[in-house]
Amino acid sequence: MSVVEVVVGVAAAFDRRDWAALDELFADDATGYGVSGRDEVVRFVRRFLGGCGPSQHLLGNHQVEVDGDRARSVCKARVLHVGAGERSHLTYECFGDYRDELVRGGSGWMISGREFDVTITLGDPSVLRPG
Repeated sequence: MSVVEVVVGVAAAFDRRDWAALDELFADDATGYGVSGRDEVVRFVRRFLGGCGPSQHLLGNHQVEVDGDRARSVCKARVLHVGAGERSHLTYECFGDYRDELVRGGSGWMISGREFDVTITLGDPSVLRPG
């Protein structure tokens, strides 16, 4: 997979709530969202997406720099979250930049570090619920 395919694959896994797919996309020792280790990164994301309704991560304007077996990726993101249950009439949307560090190993590129710099938010963040 290319760097862009890995970044897009993470967004698709988030939207499908396919937590197991992240094992192929994040390195074991990945950092992100202020935590360390793939399991902790996944646990952090599940606290936001696990109990909300549907989400859609739209990515664009990918910028990729490759230096041997390391790469940096920056892309714009627009993420829509819809509430679940009694919150299904609510939405929360955030816009920002995903900043990823990647390493290439035997199975291809994997994210070793991730940050999401949110620049705009709209709606009600209470739709983000643990699951």
